[in-house]
Amino acid sequence: MVKRNVRVIISRGAIAITAIVCSACDSEVPSVGFLETVWVPPAEKVEVHSLGQGETFGGLLYGAVDANEQEEVLRAFQNYADPRRLRERTNVVLRYRAGTNKLRSVDVAVSKDRTVRLTRVDDRWRSSLVQTPIFVDTVYATGEISETFWGSVVNNVDLVEMTFEDRNLLIDRLDNVFQWQMDFSRQIREGDSYRFAFEREVRPDGSMRDGKLLAAEFVNLGVPYHAIYFDPNGDGYGSYFDLDGESVRRAFLLKPLSYRRISGRFSSGRRHPILNTIRAHRGIDYAASIGTPVMATSDGVIIHRGPKGSFGNTVEIRHSNGWVTRYAHLNGFNRDVTLGTRVRQSDVIGYVGMTGLATGPHLHYEMLQNGRHQDPLAVDLPSGDPVPADDMTRWRAEMSGRYELLKTIPGQSPLRTFEAEAEDGRASGGLQQGEGA
Repeated sequence: MVKRNVRVIISRGAIAITAIVCSACDSEVPSVGFLETVWVPPAEKVEVHSLGQGETFGGLLYGAVDANEQEEVLRAFQNYADPRRLRERTNVVLRYRAGTNKLRSVDVAVSKDRTVRLTRVDDRWRSSLVQTPIFVDTVYATGEISETFWGSVVNNVDLVEMTFEDRNLLIDRLDNVFQWQMDFSRQIREGDSYRFAFEREVRPDGSMRDGKLLAAEFVNLGVPYHAIYFDPNGDGYGSYFDLDGESVRRAFLLKPLSYRRISGRFSSGRRHPILNTIRAHRGIDYAASIGTPVMATSDGVIIHRGPKGSFGNTVEIRHSNGWVTRYAHLNGFNRDVTLGTRVRQSDVIGYVGMTGLATGPHLHYEMLQNGRHQDPLAVDLPSGDPVPADDMTRWRAEMSGRYELLKTIPGQSPLRTFEAEAEDGRASGGLQQGEGA
């Protein structure tokens, strides 16, 4: 009896059929034969386009479909996106039926994570939204700082598979978590070290869609600081706590930008660079490139969004306990943020510019309490809430698992081990020194 297995391989429009013929006799060596390759034409013709400067989606369709169909394609596209908002270098894929010039489908990459697919069905055009698939992994890294924190992370060999853009984003995440313990632009010293476990959502091209720190340690001048992620409400808006369950956050961010240089400090009198007069400077100036995202420093409600005299484009947010924050010289606003919008800490509200009286691109940031200006760098910010007492059991379980992740990463500082649980449900004395990982 002869058994035959047939494997079909499709490559570049060709079908190769391989037949393996095996003899039923176990004592004989099987004979293997190959059939000749059979070439067939491709099932479709594919054209990949990129919108040029000033080019529109409708203009790109010219010649691919007639005028009536072009209007129908654009109407179908508008179910998911505005064709007028497509940017230069947007990728558009046209697929034609083989052997004809009849367009069968169009794919428009409206973002890295979303593609609008337009398909001809019974001579009518239909649209659907295709989400870019992702996979989830965890990145582990450790490093010692020789010059700058930025350089140490960007050049870290543990992160070589991450894109340069993603490594910069990772720096921002670390800066956001540890900003209340240290200023990465001023307080970092040679010999400081870090280690962390970072969970990320990865696209097929290797770029990161999103991610969060699961656990991190930073050692500054020999003092270790820890941050463990925990989501008490399970709503995706978790926060970071130290090893004793105390929040590492404060009610306000220390700064509304990520890892930026201070170009002007709070002062009761300084010479204005444009007016050339001595006047008070009631805020902090952060030098940054035009278009850099500006974040709300605390939860609150938008009470002003628009021009404001010498401040140029300005956003003001009212917070609890009489606090108001002001963000000036903006290039533009987040279009989802309008007057009366409720924002959360770290939400993007606008973008750095140089509107109003400004000599260069920067953000002017002010804090007022009950109408009185406060120095953002000197104000005693209220602490964030600790882990809720009702969630302590779940916190200890999740924290223990995430803390174990750090123990698998070599580091400069010995990690600590838990003491016996105290009567109040918290770890007595927090943690003790143990053997380094």
